[in-house]
Amino acid sequence: MRHRLRRGLASEELSERPDHALVGVIRIPETQQSPGRAIGRRVVFALVALFFTAVIVYLDRDGYRDVQENDLSFLDALYYSAVTLSTTGYGDITPLTPTARLINLLIITPLRVLFLIVLIGTTLEVLTERSRQALKIQRWRNSVRNHTVVVGYGTKGRTAVDAMIGDGIKPAEIVIVDSDAAVLEAAAADNLVTVRGDATKSDILRLAGVHHASSIVIATSRDDTAVLATLTARELNPRAKIVASIRESENTHLMRQSGANSVVVSSETAGRLLGIATLTPSVVEVIEDLLTPDEGYAIAEREVDPTETGGSPSHTRDIVLGVVRNGVLHRVDDSEVEQIEAGDRLLYVRKGASD
Repeated sequence: MRHRLRRGLASEELSERPDHALVGVIRIPETQQSPGRAIGRRVVFALVALFFTAVIVYLDRDGYRDVQENDLSFLDALYYSAVTLSTTGYGDITPLTPTARLINLLIITPLRVLFLIVLIGTTLEVLTERSRQALKIQRWRNSVRNHTVVVGYGTKGRTAVDAMIGDGIKPAEIVIVDSDAAVLEAAAADNLVTVRGDATKSDILRLAGVHHASSIVIATSRDDTAVLATLTARELNPRAKIVASIRESENTHLMRQSGANSVVVSSETAGRLLGIATLTPSVVEVIEDLLTPDEGYAIAEREVDPTETGGSPSHTRDIVLGVVRNGVLHRVDDSEVEQIEAGDRLLYVRKGASD
């Protein structure tokens, strides 16, 4: 059943396409330049090329012939440069001597080509943009390793990314997968690599490098989509840590069976906070503070310091909430973790990034 479902979802082998065919599916962020500045640079270059050519022609003015048999002025040289670089070529001023013709061949002709590139720069920029994106996609696919893939960039996905960046993860190490073009534009504006497509298809997740990812965040708006995306991601990467968000708690066991390591029930979590806020609103403020890494306090995890081995978790320099031993989280008052062992990881409260 699973294999029939997988064949139905993977209708097109995108991962086998050449890199240039993936432009528009994968998008690598780059520094944006304002249109005014781009146009200004072209205008400046065109003027520099025009005046540089005029100076060369004027210095060799004796090698040119005017149909009126007049000596060439700088204005004539500027006029000849303009009609030559623009390939108009009226023929009223022509190079006569071998030196002037050699200069036209070796200097003015290349300048004419560059001048035309400036004039049609917008079209060429579109073409070179596709080439640059294809090259970036090729380099990225060959080098992306141990990154985080976020499926869905709605409110939950965007908040998850903000939290990861607040905890020190670089935007270049995060890849967004979504089928909504407007959402992907917002992600690209945040300097994130994006992949456009259905995350329940294995080919789309392969393009996002799921098989090389260290963490996968499932933040879709529908629980059935989350289950299928988790199942597909786990099949591609048996070792990655998968964290998923669902709306209904009754689907938690499905997410676990699909391969999720951690499941967050968004509706119940919000409901609990609302209930707590009616009696003790300050507790909710503390929880929000702990969940916001940029200010106040935050919950983090770290390795055990060698000097802490053998001691009690409650006697460390930090406020320890739990001990992770052999991949299992124990509360700080659990008798199994009365003494810290080498290899343990401590879940503790640390100061926020802004403090």
